[in-house]
Parts: sequence; structure tokens; C-alpha cells
Amino acid sequence: MSRSSSHYAHPLPANWQPLHVVSLALTASLSLTLAPLPCLSQTIAPKEQFSAHALAAPMLRDPISVYNNWSSYDELSDNVPLTEDLAMRELDQVIRLRKIGGVRFDYYLMDAFWFDPDGGYRTWRKPNWPNGPDRWIQKCKENGIQPGMWFSSNTLVKINPAPQWRDSLNKKQTEMSFFEGGFLPDFMDTLQYWYDHGIRMFKFDFVDLTAATPEDEAKLTKDEIRARNANALRIALQKFRERNKDVVLEAFNGFGGDLDTTSSPFPFRDSVDLRWLDVFDMQYTGDPRPSDVPEMNFWRSMDIYGDHMVRRFEQSHFPAERIDSTSFMIGKTGTIYYRGMHAWRGALILMLARGGWINTVHGNLELINDEDARWFAQVQSLFLELQSLGRTKSFGAIPGEVQPYGFGSVDSDGAVYVVMNPAQSVQSIQIPLLSQEQRPLGPGRLLFTDAGFHPRIAGDKVELGPGQMAMVGFGKYNSTHYHFGIQQDVVIPTSIRPLESRFESTGKGVIEATIPVPATGDLRLVMQQHNPDGSLRRTWAGGPPSGTNMSQVFLLEATQNGHNVPVVIDYDKVIWSGLSWAVGEIHRKDLQPGVPITLRFTSKEKDPVTLSGNVYAVTY
Repeated sequence: MSRSSSHYAHPLPANWQPLHVVSLALTASLSLTLAPLPCLSQTIAPKEQFSAHALAAPMLRDPISVYNNWSSYDELSDNVPLTEDLAMRELDQVIRLRKIGGVRFDYYLMDAFWFDPDGGYRTWRKPNWPNGPDRWIQKCKENGIQPGMWFSSNTLVKINPAPQWRDSLNKKQTEMSFFEGGFLPDFMDTLQYWYDHGIRMFKFDFVDLTAATPEDEAKLTKDEIRARNANALRIALQKFRERNKDVVLEAFNGFGGDLDTTSSPFPFRDSVDLRWLDVFDMQYTGDPRPSDVPEMNFWRSMDIYGDHMVRRFEQSHFPAERIDSTSFMIGKTGTIYYRGMHAWRGALILMLARGGWINTVHGNLELINDEDARWFAQVQSLFLELQSLGRTKSFGAIPGEVQPYGFGSVDSDGAVYVVMNPAQSVQSIQIPLLSQEQRPLGPGRLLFTDAGFHPRIAGDKVELGPGQMAMVGFGKYNSTHYHFGIQQDVVIPTSIRPLESRFESTGKGVIEATIPVPATGDLRLVMQQHNPDGSLRRTWAGGPPSGTNMSQVFLLEATQNGHNVPVVIDYDKVIWSGLSWAVGEIHRKDLQPGVPITLRFTSKEKDPVTLSGNVYAVTY
């Protein structure tokens, strides 16, 4: 099946034409911004890293929607295995959502650990797949879904080296060189084998471009090894694409970018080589995790991580269409912090609003009921059509700078903007015109937002509460037809104000302050952890099942008259990706008016760190 729009659950308009002009010569021409641009020398990649594809149209003809079954199982930060039964159950859910709700899924990607450890990626793991993948591949085809597969690019992740790979192994016997020995020729033959069996999408993960045999490691520099590996793999993938015109290739971990935190300096220390755009349709920006922006709602900090990483890849000259934020995961496993369906509506809107042309839904699809599916399909249909025009732009601050920002998409009849205020204060953001041809905005309509604070729209400005997102429509989209409601499981204070508080260190990893209780409102407590140089510092306390809950690592405590006062938190999770902050609230009913309250913030991080604290009065 080709990827033409006629096969999609929501066909594009008959008169649709792709916009093949994406000007990315400078960061300024990619992202409209209301904040000062970074120094130019900080945004331009080394000259040899530029590629013609950085200025070209996407390889894909149209945006696509992908289901990936990772986070419905998890064999890295949990103990839920991938089995044929699980994979087929999720395929049944894909089919259900398409039929009942009209949700669009074009591909189903089988993620990690489908393979037999001794099969060289040619055979599937038994007893989990006693009959191999044929039933899954056939059912995908029968339902007009293109199957895809995950591969660890050249590292031995739960797989043993095949005999034909051994002359490519490094000294530690953990990974293979691409430019020496038999690994790369056999790997490409394997990809062709699966393409010939119907696989049309390939996910490349866990690449290590510094891998070399002991002989070459002794005589070549690390830069020389990296260059030879990259060139060998790139040439091989180019030939693979030429032979298989309809294949979709996506790059994941190891192909560039600093993905651990949102506080790392820019440009990326692990630079992004734009020549990968010659062979990959997309590059991902990191698995979902909390940002270094503290939020009372844990899932909102995760939204900000996705936004931040997309902006950083844009600054590295990636076209928006070719960035996969990989941010929408629902599920019951540790990789997604046992999220279930918490705050899923805002996460879906943000994933679609960022403009990437591979829109991936991960996890337990059975959690999406029929009513949710119909809502999902309406949002998806709107944004996939807007994406197809290639006129999605970002604007405002870099999300990790904790100032308002947004993403906007425009067509000939109107525009849709999704805006975010990550700050602990009420903030306004100005809505820019996205193109010279765009009509004046006119009046705007609030289409979606969080509960609590009601965003105020005045001309081209939107006022948002602390930690709030909103979706605003102009022109044709100023209509009740595009109203997507209120996200009830994210509640934003109607007012917030900082309280004077002087925290002092009272021991290793401990700060304290005593403040008067304000006459009105709840108390919001915010702790952030820093390295000795002042940069934000994450603590990694492990993942499930043996990791430590972060509520036992970061402690927010309060006492009045010698009695403990309860503090409500939302970061009480086992967080494999680390955390640099803690936020909690004390409800008004638990406070004694007129009695000072002592606040004690503690980090059990073993390395040297410093803590900072802030307190706010919030009203709901």
C-alpha cells in the first residue's frame, strides 16, 4: 500500500498541495520569536554538517500517524514483556479505534525485543512468539496498516553477536563497527529480508558511532572512527532507500542531541549531524521525561520537556516536519511512570501542534474509550491537515527559559495557536502572524485549555495562568466546531503571588525558612537542585522495579506549633530519567491563620548540591 492520502482514515482535501519551501538558513527564519535570539555563533552548526536536505521538503509525501507498542510493555525500566498476545491485543485496539472513533493509524511499529537473542535479527523470540510474526504482519496488511520494526543499530542490547558480526566487534564485545568486518553487510541484508516480508518502517536505536575493532581503535582517533562509521551507515541506508522507495526510516538514540535535561547548554555538546537528513525521514528528541521546569502537575513538566527539545532541534536547523517529539505515551508501565491516561488530551494536542510529520502514539490503547476516541480523531484530523501545509512555526521563548512560548499553524482561512506559560506567575504572550501572506488575526476563540484559570484573549495577546496551556483559533477556526473543551485533570490556580521567604542551609542537602501564613490562599512550595556551579542538577534514583520513589529523595516538610502539616505532591513516582525539582502545596484547611510555618526542603542526593526554595500563595 502506498502512502497516498487516499488510503488515510481522514483524507486530505482534493486541492491540497504540499508547501515545499522551508527556509532554515538561520534559527530566526525557522522560529518566530518574541524573545531576543541567541547569539548567532551559538546556533549555527559546523559547516561540514550542513546538508541539502536541511532546506528540502520532507521525504514523506504527507504526515503519517504511527502506533508504537512501547509502554504497553517495558523490558528496560519494568518487567512487562513483549509477547505475541500483547502485540495482537494492541492491534485489535488499533482496529477498534479506527472503526469506532475514526482515529487514523497508518503504521504499527513493533518496538524493542521482538527478536531471538541468537537469531541475528532474523528470527523472533520464543516462547513469546512461537509462530513468528506472520500473523501480526498479515493482520496489519488486511487492515491497511503498514508494519514496522525496531533495531538496535550496532549495540548488543539483549542480543548476542551472530558469527558474521564477530570480525566487527569492539574490544569489549558490546558493539560492532559499521566500516569493518561483516556486520554492516549482514545488517543491511537483514533489513532487506524484512522489507521483502512486508515491513515498511524501520526504527534505528542505540547507535554508537565510536565503535571500532581493537586494531582500528589503536590507530585511529575517535573523530576518525566516528566519521568512518557515519559515512558507512549513511551510504548503506542511501542504497537501501534507493532500492525500496516507500520505506520510512527514523533515527533514535545516538544520532545526536543532548536529551537528558532541558538545562544543558546550547548548542548540543553531542552535535546533530544534518547529513543524517539525507537518509532518515525523522529524528526523535528523547523519550518522555520531566523537564527541569518545576510544575505542580508532574505531567505538565513532561509537556514542557517535549516542547523544549523540539525547539532545540529547530535551533540546530532541523525542519519542524522532520522532528519527532515522541511525547505521547499512555500506559501502565514504568517507562511512562505509570501514567495511565493522566493529562493525555493536552499532551496529544501539543504533540500534533509541534508540526512533526511522524505522529506517534505509544502504549495501552485499551485505555482510550469510545468517547475519548471520537475526541482524539477530531483533534488528529484538524492538525494532520494543518501539518500537511508545512506552515507550522514556533514562537516565544525557549521553554526551558521559563517564559511563555507557543506553536502556530496557518492555512488560507485561519490559524490555530497552542500556547504555554511554564512560569510560576500569570503571563501574557503575543500571537504573531506566521507568514507575510497571513490575514490579520481578528478575534480569537479559546478552543481548549486546562481547568481553573480562564485564559483571557485580547486582540493578539493571550493571558495564561501559571503552568497553563491553551489552544486558540482565528479566522475559520474561531468556531464552536473546533471547541475541544476543558482538561479537568490539570487545574491551574486563578491567582498566584510570591511570598517573601529566606531559605538558609541547615545541613547537607537541607534548607529551611519560617514565614507568616498569608491571610488567604494555599501555599505552593518549590524546591530546585543545583550543581555547585549553579546549573540545575538531576538526581537519578533508578527505575522500576528497584528504583526509589522520588518522594523519598526530595522531601518537602512543614510544621506549625511543632505539628506536621500535610504537603500534597505529584512527583511521588519512580522516575528513571531523573528529577531536579520538587513542588508541593499545603491546603488552606490545614493551615492555622496567624501562626508562622516552618518549611524544610531536603535532597538526599549523594553528590555535592545546593538547594533553592520559593513559596507562593495560590488561590483555586
